[in-house]
Amino acid sequence: MSQSRQLAAIMFTDIVGYTALMGKDEKNAFRLLHQNRGLQKPIIEEFKGRWIKELGDGVMASFKTVSDAVNAAVKIQESCNTLKDFQLRIGIHLGEVVFENDDVFGDGVNIAARIQAATQPGCIFISETVHHNVSNKNDFRSRFVKETSLKNVEQPVRMYQVLFAGSEIIETEKSAGTVDENSIAVLPFANMSSDPEQEYFSDGITEEIINVLAQVPVLKVIGRTSSFAFKGKNLDLKEIGKKLMVTHILEGSVRRAGTKLRITAQLIKVSDGFHLYSEKFDRELEDIFAIQDEISRDILKAIKITLLGEEKEAVLKKYTENVDAYELYLKGRYHFNKLSPNDFLKAIQYFQAAIDIDPTYAIAYADMGTCYWDMAYTLWAPGEQIIPKARSAINKGLELDPESDVCHVAKGRFSLWSEWDFEQAGRELEKGIQINPNNVEGLRQLGVLNVLQGNYKKGHKYYNKAEDLDPLSLLGLTYIGTQRWFGGFFDKMLVYGNRLISLEPNFFGGHQVLGMGYVGLEQLDKAEEALEVAANLNPDMFVLSLLGMTYAMNGKLIKAEEVLRRMEPLAFPNEGNAFFGYVCMGMEDWDKAFDYYFKAAKNHEGAALTVPSIIQLKYPAMLQDPRTRELFKLIGLE
Repeated sequence: MSQSRQLAAIMFTDIVGYTALMGKDEKNAFRLLHQNRGLQKPIIEEFKGRWIKELGDGVMASFKTVSDAVNAAVKIQESCNTLKDFQLRIGIHLGEVVFENDDVFGDGVNIAARIQAATQPGCIFISETVHHNVSNKNDFRSRFVKETSLKNVEQPVRMYQVLFAGSEIIETEKSAGTVDENSIAVLPFANMSSDPEQEYFSDGITEEIINVLAQVPVLKVIGRTSSFAFKGKNLDLKEIGKKLMVTHILEGSVRRAGTKLRITAQLIKVSDGFHLYSEKFDRELEDIFAIQDEISRDILKAIKITLLGEEKEAVLKKYTENVDAYELYLKGRYHFNKLSPNDFLKAIQYFQAAIDIDPTYAIAYADMGTCYWDMAYTLWAPGEQIIPKARSAINKGLELDPESDVCHVAKGRFSLWSEWDFEQAGRELEKGIQINPNNVEGLRQLGVLNVLQGNYKKGHKYYNKAEDLDPLSLLGLTYIGTQRWFGGFFDKMLVYGNRLISLEPNFFGGHQVLGMGYVGLEQLDKAEEALEVAANLNPDMFVLSLLGMTYAMNGKLIKAEEVLRRMEPLAFPNEGNAFFGYVCMGMEDWDKAFDYYFKAAKNHEGAALTVPSIIQLKYPAMLQDPRTRELFKLIGLE
């Protein structure tokens, strides 16, 4: 037995998603394994590396120098990106190891393996030891990602990402309790008017200031929903700052009597409670735009943020000069944010009234179009009647103002879910984020656009940014948690579900996400329990379809049939087909399921976009049916 102790650079690689692929398509999995071996072996040899062994879909190699290991890893990833058949994770560590015959042992091997397991798809992560040895090389670029504890490794390990042509930059992980230096939450301004009906006005002023500040690229601005979670709650500002992870809080009040306004605003530094800015305005209603501009400018000055020319123009932009139209728009937004069928109808009436006064009010068109589309998607109104209205209003808004993030995000969302034009959706959403990097809805939609197309890493980056900006939004967290289904991130869904339930146990979203996660993990009894609670709290088509599908998967066909009967009165003629298809698929009635899915695809039902993922993850037998490929092609996600 020959044994030697040496300092070596150990590289581990593995194929992303290989285990799931092996369960679905064994023949293709073995093909990729052979292709991976043929890709890596010659490159490892080229850089004087030693092929140690294969571990399933993983490869372990050793190198005498760190430079050779990193250069080999870069060439492997670049070659893999060119092939586009699969993705690799690669981890590298430099340490003392024991070579024994044709194998390698020791802590250096264990650390390299753990780093590889923590690496993002398509990336190369290295330990700090490796980083120190190559950081002075001219052709080497890297960035710190995170410090983390690894299993069976005594000390925390600092990891760096190696950057190469075509690599995607991974977000730097923040330490617990770390907040962005330039960050702010605008709490709902208190309505001090004698008339409680004026609440729409104080809420609207708050939302407008949030939207104005959000245009500043270097400022993190918490989204409306999370800021409004503290409405009417007399909590310590330090506690609010901690929950929202911000350094500054703006609070204030609005008193209105006829055309007379009194608005107060105070900017507080969270760390010590110091008032950086405090002002009181006694003005006429017609001065409301000037007041908002002044507050916004003073806040930025107090935080020491200087605006450049284009940034200043964006921040001080006005969508209307007409106070009457503006007031109607605020009423529309007030009802829009209540998220109920009756309130959506009222919001549409107010938006239209604002447009009647000012036909150039671009964001009133965009928000009205979004109302129409949301009502169609949720089956609150027949889609064939109102989707054309949604399209017309959204297009008109963008035509009037091609530099509005609200209009671009509305168009991108509509292009994705109603027109299935993924390229246009991407262009519009990215333009919206470029204009307003704090547009939470735009970030969420970019997330789902990417995960629908299999770009999970990029999609999750957008989700994480949206969550960072709006951490207490129940609907937002439900949306992000639900979308973790794509790619099979079922354990993550349980985390979101439990988090939502801890925030609000009587909100349906947490139970829905938890139930979906359990379906993915095939813990069907737990899934039933969670989805039954969700359906009791919110018996809409989507939740009921998930419950019916789960009953069917668990062999309870009579209960599944009962759910179908509950769903029938909720659908308009020839609408909601994708939801009925879910339940039929759970029953393994392929003919009925395909019939519903093709109808849904013909009607461009938004829910049809989720069908390929459900089939791929839970019904691999359907992939052999020629109708599946035809359906995927029709949907555009082949």
